[in-house]
Amino acid sequence: MTDDDISQLVIGVFGGTGPQGRGLAWRFAVAGLQVLVGSRDAERGARVAAEVDAILPTAVAHPVRGGTNAQVATDADLVIVAVPWEGHEATLTALREQLAGKIVVDCVNPIGFDKQGGFALDVPEGSAAQQAAALLPESRVVAAFHHVSAVLLDDPTVSTLDCDCLVLGDDREATDLVQALAERIPGMRGVYAGRLRNAHQIEALTANLISINRRYKAHAGIRVTDI
Repeated sequence: MTDDDISQLVIGVFGGTGPQGRGLAWRFAVAGLQVLVGSRDAERGARVAAEVDAILPTAVAHPVRGGTNAQVATDADLVIVAVPWEGHEATLTALREQLAGKIVVDCVNPIGFDKQGGFALDVPEGSAAQQAAALLPESRVVAAFHHVSAVLLDDPTVSTLDCDCLVLGDDREATDLVQALAERIPGMRGVYAGRLRNAHQIEALTANLISINRRYKAHAGIRVTDI
């Protein structure tokens, strides 16, 4: 995977109006990539794209553009899905045709909350990423970016993110590309973590990180040792 391969990508972000999606959009735009922000509402997508664009360094090569999820799915080479779990199935079902043949990076964590805190939800397909693969049989689905703090991603004063991005998938070329994409964010390392069938425990681990963050008033991430 060459640097030129990454540099030529057009990155779309579904859920770019939330902190995780908006933060990823900003980080990749700062890294010099072409970024599109998608929303169910075209005006909202355009507004958030303009907000992200307004805080980019002046030397950034490409302005951030916004539109509907359908427009972004059509124009992007690779799409990051950062929508709330409640809208995951409906969003992807509606965009099956536009996403055919493209890499779809799912970073959705099916997490519920009650008085005891966060907990992993049961997903009939096994995980959000596996649900995405079932809904998008002609796409190349990869699971990644689950354990990156949305607060830190969305804070332009934080220059370096001290964490690993665990990347899972069944398509080696696609996982290699997503690993390289993750490493466009300073401080982050892309680490291959297995087949898509193992995505459940990766998504579920987010509930543990939520508990850590609440107890220690932190923005915890994951680091893998000895590699």
